[in-house]
Amino acid sequence: MIEETSTQDIDRRIQMASEAYQFLKNTTVQERAAFMNTVADQIEALGEELLTTAHIETSLPLARLTGEKARTTGQWRSYAKAVATGIYTEPRIDLPQSDKQKGDIRKYNVGIGPVVIFGASNFPFAFSTAGGDTASAIGAGCSVIIKAHPAHPKTSQLMADAITAAVKECSWPEGIFSHITGTSHDIGAYLVQHKEIRAVAFTGSFAGGKALFDMANHREDPIPVFAEMGSINPVFVLPDLLEKKAEAFAKEYLSSLTLGAGQFCTNPGVCIALKGESLDRFIITLKNEINEIVPAKMLHKGIYENFEKHKTIATEQPEVHIIATTDTEINEGYGHAMVIETNAKNFIKNSVLSEEVFGPFGIIVTCETQEEMTEIAQQLKGQLTITVAATDEDARNHLVLINLLKDKCGRLLFNGMPTGVEVVYAMQHGGPFPSTTDSRFTSVGPDAVKRFIRPISFQNWPDEFLPEELKNENPLQISRIVDGEVNSGSLKLQTP
Repeated sequence: MIEETSTQDIDRRIQMASEAYQFLKNTTVQERAAFMNTVADQIEALGEELLTTAHIETSLPLARLTGEKARTTGQWRSYAKAVATGIYTEPRIDLPQSDKQKGDIRKYNVGIGPVVIFGASNFPFAFSTAGGDTASAIGAGCSVIIKAHPAHPKTSQLMADAITAAVKECSWPEGIFSHITGTSHDIGAYLVQHKEIRAVAFTGSFAGGKALFDMANHREDPIPVFAEMGSINPVFVLPDLLEKKAEAFAKEYLSSLTLGAGQFCTNPGVCIALKGESLDRFIITLKNEINEIVPAKMLHKGIYENFEKHKTIATEQPEVHIIATTDTEINEGYGHAMVIETNAKNFIKNSVLSEEVFGPFGIIVTCETQEEMTEIAQQLKGQLTITVAATDEDARNHLVLINLLKDKCGRLLFNGMPTGVEVVYAMQHGGPFPSTTDSRFTSVGPDAVKRFIRPISFQNWPDEFLPEELKNENPLQISRIVDGEVNSGSLKLQTP
């Protein structure tokens, strides 16, 4: 039984978060980085209990969870390292000049305020209670209120306890982090519409993310919602590559499609290719290989039921037929892999086929001409990823198509499969709507911090009252832009 947090308790926690945010304003980037490393230590200290609990609640294999736990602590540490450099405060100093009327102007970024984060179900560690959203928000200087995902409440509580332990160890205010539980949508709505909340982060369905986005924009004072809402992650297979490696590519595609029972936001749901003998070989290989895929239990009943529902909707569309499916008898709750086929004209006119089916389900779209392939690219909605499966010769012959695809995604791959994301500076995990609500930002990698900051300028303030990042002596020893030049030293100012 999951406890429903009362509105009175939520109000209390939000008030604590607001007070804690004021505390965070006076912390340095190094102090926040030290706290983030302490959180990583506390998560590691949970040991086998965390893995066992998550395995029971999600049915995810222990090997997968072990890797995800390492990724999660790695996120906290890598984000901490980035925050400590001061890179996200972006200090800018323009000193008084004889030709300037405004005198001394200095700018840097501060945390936006208390942030509400909704835990995701498919990554119980990396995108949930102690995931990258929480790490990046705290790194930015924001207090955090987590709405735990009800699919893994015990796992979420363990992670919350780890963060709370770090708060106590660092002697920070309790309101730095709060853990809200419940199954009612009313709790989420109440959090998003509360006047003290300044931003929202969400990973999940389009319906859920769009609902939060609309609520936030109908507030008297609208706030940003950074929602990752899914993607069909199309793969455009170009002719030369398909001719040379149809069989190998089919195996690669099927492996990625069914990885984790298709419960990654980057599984390649749609594969677009030209009709012909090479595509026939590709499809034959899919049929032969799909029974080698062992069905896996899906994360929870809701995901399984939605998978079955949307799979049925897709297969019942006109001019669609099943080309490959697992024959293995499976129990209820297990993802039964399936690949269907349709033609380009039908795919273009039937918007249902462009909707994500979250699970091990793929669509092969057969094009008569390269023009049809280009037309599909033109009508695509925004995606997290798009893959161009091509040889160099293919790429040279399809530059118009490739340029179109650049406008449709956050990450454009040349060969390989999109499943999995590297937690690095250059990663972009966020694409044009409806894959996310703001394609300017990423939810993976240290740059995720940028979602939760805003700039403020100080004009003609005495050095004593400036934030550490902008003081003349540069006590944090961070890199700053001074009069348009990169400068890591102190400022030697002439006294009047």
